[in-house]
Amino acid sequence: MADRLHKGEKILRGIAASTGVARGRIVVLDKARTTVERRELPEAEAPREIARLEAALGATRKQLQEVQRKLTESIGSGQASIFDAHILVLEDPALIEETVRMLNAEHVNAEWAFHTAAERYAGALAAMNDEYLRERASDLRDVASRVISHLAGHDNDVDLRHLTEPCIIIAHDLTPSKTAQLDRKKVLGFATDIGSKTSHSAILSHSLRIPAVVGLKTASQELETGQYALLDGYNGLIIVDPTDQTLFEYGQLVRKQVTLEEKLREVVTQPAITLDNHRVFLSANIESAANAADVLANGADGVGLFRTEYLFINRDAPPSEEEQFQAYREVAARLKPHPVVIRTLDLGGDKLLSHLHVPTEMNPFLGWRAIRFCLAQTDIFSAQLRAILRASAEGNVKMMYPMISGLDELNQANALLAELKEELRAKHIPFDDRMEVGTMIEIPSAVLVADSLARRSQFFSIGTNDLIQYTLAVDRMNEKIAHLYDPTHPAILRLIKTTVDAAHAQKVWVSVCGEMAGDPMLVPLLLGLGVDELSAAPALIAPMKYLIRRLKIAEARELAQFALATESSHDILLRCHDIVNRAAPGLFDHQP
Repeated sequence: MADRLHKGEKILRGIAASTGVARGRIVVLDKARTTVERRELPEAEAPREIARLEAALGATRKQLQEVQRKLTESIGSGQASIFDAHILVLEDPALIEETVRMLNAEHVNAEWAFHTAAERYAGALAAMNDEYLRERASDLRDVASRVISHLAGHDNDVDLRHLTEPCIIIAHDLTPSKTAQLDRKKVLGFATDIGSKTSHSAILSHSLRIPAVVGLKTASQELETGQYALLDGYNGLIIVDPTDQTLFEYGQLVRKQVTLEEKLREVVTQPAITLDNHRVFLSANIESAANAADVLANGADGVGLFRTEYLFINRDAPPSEEEQFQAYREVAARLKPHPVVIRTLDLGGDKLLSHLHVPTEMNPFLGWRAIRFCLAQTDIFSAQLRAILRASAEGNVKMMYPMISGLDELNQANALLAELKEELRAKHIPFDDRMEVGTMIEIPSAVLVADSLARRSQFFSIGTNDLIQYTLAVDRMNEKIAHLYDPTHPAILRLIKTTVDAAHAQKVWVSVCGEMAGDPMLVPLLLGLGVDELSAAPALIAPMKYLIRRLKIAEARELAQFALATESSHDILLRCHDIVNRAAPGLFDHQP
């Protein structure tokens, strides 16, 4: 893009959050940050402060329910379910108990106590390695801001009543509840200093069809209300004072994109079959039953990864077996006959139950997590396994264990599963005795014994995020070494190939559910390495399908042979780009 910019334009670069192009006058929302002051009060005031807190929690609940109702009316219940989690924050016993404790022990005002308690939780979430959980810190702060505003008697909603014409909103941040209330007739697009593609605000902007750019860092400080700008939601740019030439080029881009979106809509209902008739299965990754509609709407072949840990976090006790059963069964019933692969708990590392007082570990990613946690906490694990087995009566449920490092762990998990099957039989509770059980391949040791694991598994699912992290000893969140996190590192590709060969030798199918699967540039490479299924975010399914239907499996296999014989990851990536750009020109490059 840089070589196409024109003199006199100011360019701010961020992260593309919602596709589209908008142009118009900028309105910068209030740059001032709300400060919460600590006030010490007489001990006798504590009951009054607790009553004020309870009233603010109730008012916030009503406010969020109204936001949710309006959003359901405008874009449906799928995305509106985002606010279920917001409302649950208001009922979080740990958060409320900590606030009340401060009110009674420290004799401070309710605003300060709630703000302090919420920030402790939000700070812990923001520091986690899991991007999904980091973004939930923004959700928590959104709810906390509303509660504090009610306590202070302020109006927390975005005030767009002063707008006289459509505009582009610039803000330090737009919380999910504020994003949900944007008037599409007046807001052409929005851009924020902070945020990522996985934030709920980004997800909502896509559903609302409002172009958005996030992660601009200082846009709200650099820009002024009244400036004319172009917002590029494809490349993550804000172009201030665009020239006529730039406007013309972006006009062409919009026309091309309209045509491309029409093509993507056409492939939604078509299978992912290459030009030389090789069938690829494309599945979706989901976090809750509410995501089931997205799976079907985007043309996925089912669910390749149901992340069940999100049923467990941010609560003071594990969900009951019945609650889990209802969640698993709902997804399976709504997607029948499409398969639903449920991953057992991947807790630990950066995702821990709030009710468990787990000692701090020197390196949690090499510690008590995933299958290790489950085999140690058999009461929690057994309840989940029974719930999954009961849901399997729908006939389309599969299950897999995360972070298996060797045969002993797989054997222990399967032995417990066998015991629970006998228990259900004795009680005449129906389940699918032929439910496929798979193993996640995320640790190099699992690759090295993949032949043994394959003899005891019905399928493999390669979790490339952890496989890369553990193989290369790289923490992506450490900015000093993040550049070493390399999906096309020759070692990674050889591990994937070894896994696929070991599985296929036992007639076991292989899926990839990590971020590599959702990277269009790596799709041909994974197919060439022999992967049978790719599982990614629902929104990526149609573009991936469009690409696959324009590829030949023969050229993908040639690419894989080249990659396995090449020492340079950069050369491998260049070859991947070349194949994708030839097969689907313009699909993944939206620059004018």
